Amino acid sequence: MKQSLQLKLGQHLTMTPQLQQAIRLLQLSAMELSTEIQEALESNMMLEVADGEDTFNDNETYDKRDDSGDAEFEAPHEVGGGDPSDEEAPVASPDIPEDLPVDTEWDEIYDTMLSSGSSVATRELDSSDYERAGSADESLAEHLLWQLNLTPLSDADRTIALAIVDALDRDGYLAISVPDLCATLAADDGEGPEEDEVEAVLKLVQGLDPVGIAGRDLRECLLLQLAQLPAETRWLGEARRCCDEFMDLLGNRDYNQLVRKLKLSKEELAQVLGLIQTLNPRPGAQYSDEQPEYVVPDVFVYKHRDRWRVELNPDTMPALRVNPYYASLIKRADASEENTSMRAHLQEARWFIKSLQSRSETLLKVASAIVERQRAFLEHGEEAMRPLVLHDIAEVLEMHESTISRVTTRKYMHTPRGIFELKYFFSSHVSTTLGGEASSVAIRAVIKKLIAAENNAKPLSDNKIASILSEQGVQVARRTVAKYREAMSIPPSNERKRLA
Repeated sequence: MKQSLQLKLGQHLTMTPQLQQAIRLLQLSAMELSTEIQEALESNMMLEVADGEDTFNDNETYDKRDDSGDAEFEAPHEVGGGDPSDEEAPVASPDIPEDLPVDTEWDEIYDTMLSSGSSVATRELDSSDYERAGSADESLAEHLLWQLNLTPLSDADRTIALAIVDALDRDGYLAISVPDLCATLAADDGEGPEEDEVEAVLKLVQGLDPVGIAGRDLRECLLLQLAQLPAETRWLGEARRCCDEFMDLLGNRDYNQLVRKLKLSKEELAQVLGLIQTLNPRPGAQYSDEQPEYVVPDVFVYKHRDRWRVELNPDTMPALRVNPYYASLIKRADASEENTSMRAHLQEARWFIKSLQSRSETLLKVASAIVERQRAFLEHGEEAMRPLVLHDIAEVLEMHESTISRVTTRKYMHTPRGIFELKYFFSSHVSTTLGGEASSVAIRAVIKKLIAAENNAKPLSDNKIASILSEQGVQVARRTVAKYREAMSIPPSNERKRLA
């Protein structure tokens, strides 16, 4: 094979370490960014939190004006910053001696603090104690085991009770049958508890708190709760019979059949159903071992002097700077290992600060562009939401759609109407008869409003809702209405039916 030299021209994108870091920081949520900043502070000696100084430029503002020159939209930068209380702290007087005479000894104060149950030291140990105490919610299994430990049981019965607790699902229902439970508890030689023994222990577990626990189905769960009500409760007998014998009619909301079967009037049946609706169909759902996920807004939006202002949340972006003392220790033309290491840390610190600044500027630009196009939503609500796609913002800001997607993912905006993910403001559109476009969010809001105002005895079907929207100029198919309704967790018309 003959060797030859060839000259070719081409273009390719090189992902430098700085660009990779900027892209990675751009897609982090507020909580993940806080963790990333803390890790950088711990690993890089050159980084530190600025006290009263801002590494970023706070004075830049995005002021969008119309052709007349009047400012309609303003989005000031507010990134980082020190604690203003530090500047107001009183300065210690040089005339005060370091050692002041005291009337009591330290031992006496220490003994008093130990004997007191509300000492300052105890109250101020850690600001995260309250969060840990609030998040220490017990699970359903822990709550039931605590009650079983207070109940005198034999070893065999306790083993059965523990197996029943393990077989409960998140809603508190027994997920397996009694025969399967017996087979699970059977030893290798095939010997295990009888079904009567398991049934007896199951009755004991069903008497624990919360009421209705360990029911095998909805019917048994509701009957267990009705059994705990006082005997003089009005309509108790009818409610028991309704749940015991006519659960299928109750689930299908066939009120005409229930009136005939129970031999009640519609007004009396309404009283019976009101009693049943006070019961909890998911008694175990109130106990959960899942930790709550807190949403920290990245952007604040508020109206000031008839203009919408957009500001970054300073709590999610502390002001970082290069430590001037450590930076001054770097010596030129010194190839020692220590000097090389400090140079590397200095360069990493500068890259990190620049990446954070780029993230903040990009986030503020995207949020400002979104608010500028969705001012009708901020003024009037969901029904005024305008159609918007990623390409629209990318074209205005001259960025790539992938960048807009990273910025709007897991980033939240605090508005007077609530906290929303930036993705929420992007939605598809449906054409109207007048030649315009309607946002899918606005259509969902109209559907929700129509269902809220419907007649409970004759709820609106999906076809009827589609026809009403068509009369308003929005052409939506029935299956589209059903899709939007299911997305809002609204049941179909037969399940929304109520007694008049």
